[in-house]
Amino acid sequence: MKNKEFVVFGLGRFGKSVAITLAESGCEVLVVDNNEDKIHDIADSVTYAVKADVTDAETLSSLGIGNFDGAVIAIGEHLEASVLGTILVKEMGIPFVLAKVQTETQAKVLMKVGADKVVFPEKETGIRIANKLIHGNFFDAVELSSTYSLMEISSKPEWDGHTLKELDFRKKYDINVIGIKNAGKLNINPLAEQVLSREDVLVVIGENEQLTRLQSNK
Repeated sequence: MKNKEFVVFGLGRFGKSVAITLAESGCEVLVVDNNEDKIHDIADSVTYAVKADVTDAETLSSLGIGNFDGAVIAIGEHLEASVLGTILVKEMGIPFVLAKVQTETQAKVLMKVGADKVVFPEKETGIRIANKLIHGNFFDAVELSSTYSLMEISSKPEWDGHTLKELDFRKKYDINVIGIKNAGKLNINPLAEQVLSREDVLVVIGENEQLTRLQSNK
């Protein structure tokens, strides 16, 4: 199977993080930034690194980015450049464009000119941090939506020696247990007869409100 190809415009903290993560996941990654030092710093971590302006249509066309699977416009602090970049890459045939934004107004503008998805990195990071503070002993949380999360939680003393069927998490807490970790091993989709111990870590899915209530013993 052909590796997916992405182009990332802008090498701030967000753009650099996305580019390196994509590359480490086996994707072909082209990064474009008009700062030569940033290009030099990331060159060994991605497939191609080019010093160029996202608004330079001729240069972008010469890079053949129309054949890429997706583009990341990571220059949210410069709305004009983000708008022109989004328009150009969509016109060149890139099927999916994700754009970094800082305000709701920016989001509306970029969606209007062709962005398929917008993200608020600072806002979303703040939400994740706040949720971890609220949930206390929850860790390794993954937001599935604004209301649902997948989390890992340490087994409570009162669960020790009881089966999943006896504890009936779905009825009592309105959450689903999809896995149990113990001694570094993960048991996916455990049986109802699985007996819990204090050393277990449960992988659960549920509404954030229910997860908070479970943590608070309410």
